[in-house]
Amino acid sequence: MGEEVPCYRVHDHRHPISGDGEGDSDPVLDIYQLSCYYFGSKDAMATVAARDETPAGRAERMRINYEANGLRTCVEAVMMVELFKHPHLLLLQVRNSSFKLPGGRLRPGESDIEGLRRKLTSKLSADGAGDESEWKVGECLGMWWRADFESMLYPYVPPNCTKSPKECVKLFLVMLPSSRKFIVPKNLKLLAVPLCQLHENHKTYGPIIAGVPQLLSKFSFNMIIICGIS
Repeated sequence: MGEEVPCYRVHDHRHPISGDGEGDSDPVLDIYQLSCYYFGSKDAMATVAARDETPAGRAERMRINYEANGLRTCVEAVMMVELFKHPHLLLLQVRNSSFKLPGGRLRPGESDIEGLRRKLTSKLSADGAGDESEWKVGECLGMWWRADFESMLYPYVPPNCTKSPKECVKLFLVMLPSSRKFIVPKNLKLLAVPLCQLHENHKTYGPIIAGVPQLLSKFSFNMIIICGIS
C-alpha cells in the first residue's frame, strides 16, 4: 500500500563539519530502533538496593569490602537505542524507584572489560548464558570517585580527599548490534529513557546518569531505522 520504502532508512544526524584541518570530523555512533530488540524475563536476582535498607548499612558494607579488597571499582554500560527518532539510554529500574546503568562491581584482579562483559551477561542474558565476548565494549566515557564511604560521587577526586578514594565508577560505551535478546531478572526493569529527559535531571536519576547526555555530546547519532519491525 502506498509508496514503496527501502528496507533500511538511515537518519544521519551528523552536524555540519566546518574547517579543513585534521580532527574536524565527528565520531559517529550507530544506534538501532528499540523494536529491533527482544525483551524477556528470568528469575529474580539479589540486588544491591535489596540489601541496602539504609544509607548507614550501605556505608558499613562498603567499609568491610574496602578493608578486605581495597578500592572498589564498578563498571557500567552506556547502551543506546532509537525511539521516536530520538536517542534513548537503556537503564535498569530497581523497586520501581531508583535507576542504574547495567553493570556492577569488579572482582579482585578482574579487568574492566572482562568484568563489564561478565556483569552484562549475568544481568541481561538468559540465566547468565551466552558468549561474553558478544558485548562490544568501547571507550571509557568517564570516571566518578567516592572520597569516603558516606559521601556522594564526583567526576574528579575531591580536593578534600586526604586518603585514598573508596570507590571508582567507570562508564563504558557498549555498542549494540542490530538485534539481540535482553533477558532481565523479574525484580528489575530495563527501560529506554530519552536523553532529553535525563539531561541534568539529578533529582530523578542521580548525577552519573544525568551527566550521560554531556558525555555523549561529542558523538553524532546515526539512527538506523529498519523498516517492517514493530
